[in-house]
Amino acid sequence: MNSKPQELEVSSEYHPLRPFLPQGCCLLMLGSFPPARKRWAMEFFYPNFINDMWRIFGICFYGDKQHFVDEANRTFRRQEIEQLLTEQGIGLFDTATVIRRLKNTASDKDLEVVQPTDLTALLQQIPQCQAVCTTGQKATDLFCAHFGIQQPQVGGSVEFIFQDRHMRHYRMPSSSRAYPMKVERKAEAYRSMFAEVLPNFSPPII
Repeated sequence: MNSKPQELEVSSEYHPLRPFLPQGCCLLMLGSFPPARKRWAMEFFYPNFINDMWRIFGICFYGDKQHFVDEANRTFRRQEIEQLLTEQGIGLFDTATVIRRLKNTASDKDLEVVQPTDLTALLQQIPQCQAVCTTGQKATDLFCAHFGIQQPQVGGSVEFIFQDRHMRHYRMPSSSRAYPMKVERKAEAYRSMFAEVLPNFSPPII
């Protein structure tokens, strides 16, 4: 009798969200893939309550990392987030549309990308976009491989040409708490990018 344990097949996950692409989108932010749904605090991007993306936004736009946080219900203020993104022209999506989770974690290193996002088609939908930001190493790897460009340093950027557009690719610190940097330091990098890219950005007076 063969007692060798059989390997369990890891099923594929399809991206559960549509790209958020407001009219006049001038900055596209790309992560890797949403966490497993059990970790979601809201039906939107960066939904994990312990992910600091919306705290970073709170610092950058309002000088308050709790601005978008609903602490009592352990969720984020999605309507206010979407309103800000629309007003500022910030789009959101991810660099993978189908993945397999090799382990039961939210870590990028445990994601196997089955189908990368068609980034060319995505950028064609937002003709006013002049800058793209990747928010983690896997997203950066996929983006740079797709367009054949060099990787920026964390907090930095490089220029690239997409069709007839001169664009800039920013590599921002990951908003995951596993990334070894205080949220206030991360916000400094994002604030600098917003100041360079967003025509309506007005940093708060602290």
